[in-house]
Amino acid sequence: MNRPGDRAVPAGLQAWQSAFGLRLRHGRRAPCPAGVPAGRMAVYEGLVFQRLRGFLDRCFPVARATLGEARWTRLCRVFLRDWPCATPWFREIPQEFLAYLDSGACRQPLPRWFGELARYEWAELAVDVMDVAVPPHRPDGDLLDGVPLANPALLSLAFAWPVQRIGPDCRPRQPEPVHLVVYRDVQDTVRFMAVSPASARLLALLDGRCSGRAALEILAAELGRPADAAFIDFGRHSLAELRLHGVLLGELT
Repeated sequence: MNRPGDRAVPAGLQAWQSAFGLRLRHGRRAPCPAGVPAGRMAVYEGLVFQRLRGFLDRCFPVARATLGEARWTRLCRVFLRDWPCATPWFREIPQEFLAYLDSGACRQPLPRWFGELARYEWAELAVDVMDVAVPPHRPDGDLLDGVPLANPALLSLAFAWPVQRIGPDCRPRQPEPVHLVVYRDVQDTVRFMAVSPASARLLALLDGRCSGRAALEILAAELGRPADAAFIDFGRHSLAELRLHGVLLGELT
């Protein structure tokens, strides 16, 4: 639909553009648009697919290797054909690929863990390009009675499969839950850290308003145990370890 003031697009041109786009997505399953030789159209088809494929190859190298070249190429082609990408940004194509896998629209036979493996690989790109600001804080501040600052360039992700081990030589047959924290360190390097479910929950409770001690008391109640001295001391060490690895940056000021 044209907006007021826009120059109207002739109906014939719209039909031609639709035919052109259909051919780019469906290849020889769709007719060439009027006036375009098949050989020249093939050049456009190849350019579009290779550009799309390049973004997916870079983001999902392990997924590509585990599927093998033929199956991966076929999956990329049906993604181009079947999924209406809603983003105009090239760097968001991998996220659209995840949406495609999660939607149920994919009819390709894939391993049960494939979608989670793809999400694990995408997390590295997502954290790498996060545009975040770090609030004022004391790196050596009190994480227990102060308010800990979680790294703002961070994703905390739960998986049913051991995604960090999956590859061409490791294809698990049974689920094995794992919780991973993906974050960007002070050198802007993306890191992965496996944490326990309790540590993951503790990290979730550190929302920038809650002190470390208060978060531990909430966690203890959720676990059905007293927030006694032993539990608080264990929590103190957990907070210190998270700071050591750069998951926590210090105490908010």
